[in-house]
Amino acid sequence: MPIVKLVSEYFGNEQARNLDWYQKHGGYAAARKALFEMTPKQVTEEVIKSNLRGLGGAGFPTGKKWSFVPETDDLPKYLAVNADEAEPGTFKDRYILEWDPHRLIEGIIICSWAVGIHQAYIYIRGEYVRPYRILKAAVDEAYQKGILGERVLGKDFKLDLHIHRGAGAYICGEETGLLESLEGKKGWPRLKPPFPAVVGLFKCPTVINNVETLAHLRCIIERGGEWFADLGVDRNGGTRLFALSGHVKRPGVYELPMGTPFRELIYEHGGGIVGDRRLKAVIPGGISAPVLRADQVDIPMTFDDLNKAGSMLGSAGVVVMDETVCMVEAMHTVAEFFAHESCGQCTPCRHGTGWVYRIVSRILEGHGSEDDLGTLMHAANYMTGTSICALSEGASMAYRGFLTQFPEEFKYHVRHGKCDVKEKRQAVA
Repeated sequence: MPIVKLVSEYFGNEQARNLDWYQKHGGYAAARKALFEMTPKQVTEEVIKSNLRGLGGAGFPTGKKWSFVPETDDLPKYLAVNADEAEPGTFKDRYILEWDPHRLIEGIIICSWAVGIHQAYIYIRGEYVRPYRILKAAVDEAYQKGILGERVLGKDFKLDLHIHRGAGAYICGEETGLLESLEGKKGWPRLKPPFPAVVGLFKCPTVINNVETLAHLRCIIERGGEWFADLGVDRNGGTRLFALSGHVKRPGVYELPMGTPFRELIYEHGGGIVGDRRLKAVIPGGISAPVLRADQVDIPMTFDDLNKAGSMLGSAGVVVMDETVCMVEAMHTVAEFFAHESCGQCTPCRHGTGWVYRIVSRILEGHGSEDDLGTLMHAANYMTGTSICALSEGASMAYRGFLTQFPEEFKYHVRHGKCDVKEKRQAVA
């Protein structure tokens, strides 16, 4: 299947960052259509028809999420755009920010019109220095040309857009941690309910959408929700940007219809495994997603199919590992990340991530015991459903994935105090 070009059509084209060029190629036509030809309710209905789901990781239906915002509320409404792309293995939003910032701005206008929002914020990852500069230039240009501000595209509709730079905390990618940080507080996630759609930024109704989610709105309004839905599969409409990395010949960002199998992504678009070695494992949606074995790569890339397989599509950060990778080492890397990035607010997460990291470190050093494997699984199970946000849940799922998918490697480490994969690695090299 050929690579689809919807949100990725301008990737690699520096001219697309320029407002005049963007408009000459159809840019902001969808926003004009929404503002001048459609009611807010009609826009939301098209998005619901499209089966567009949240592409930051949770996969919640976008139009339904908008509909939760109260229509008759005297409080102002806000949009918070999650551009805090800190999930390891994920880099697809960066491509949108760097190559097509006006598509994001157009999506923000469409969403804001649909929900009745007049103040929007983009929370961008602090390490994204170059994307921030490109995005800021695009926002400034949009203000200068009357696309943002008091009269958006000449419509009696006000929209101000602000960019807020994060400070390097993974936890601020969690939607309520992001809101706390936007308010100038420590980025600790909030208890839910109440949910942000009702009590969000500054205690007001708030929509929180990912960069890629909003970038799809231009095509949905241009061509219709049903057209977009038909590109994907049931309950998973349209296309998705997959950030492919690891032991593949052609790593990068690929836009493919929802439902495309992992095998096609890895072998047709990614060119197969480096050195023509054997595939061993795939992390399908950023490191929070439980790892898959090589015999599971024919699973369609959808939220629902991955859930049935015991994993998740998440942020679509696909990390490919060949036969030379030690799964104990891989889990150690994952455990180190979660132990470092836990905000420490919840005891199961604060202690659990630290315990897992220390135990896996001991096993990797050759000092593990059979009891350690049971302790790891017990700790992972205890971290499920016991914390305020999804970091503990994601870490738990990732840990259980390694332990259940590759149990023999962990047993070999604790029984022999060494790794048998290293010998294979040397033979392959």
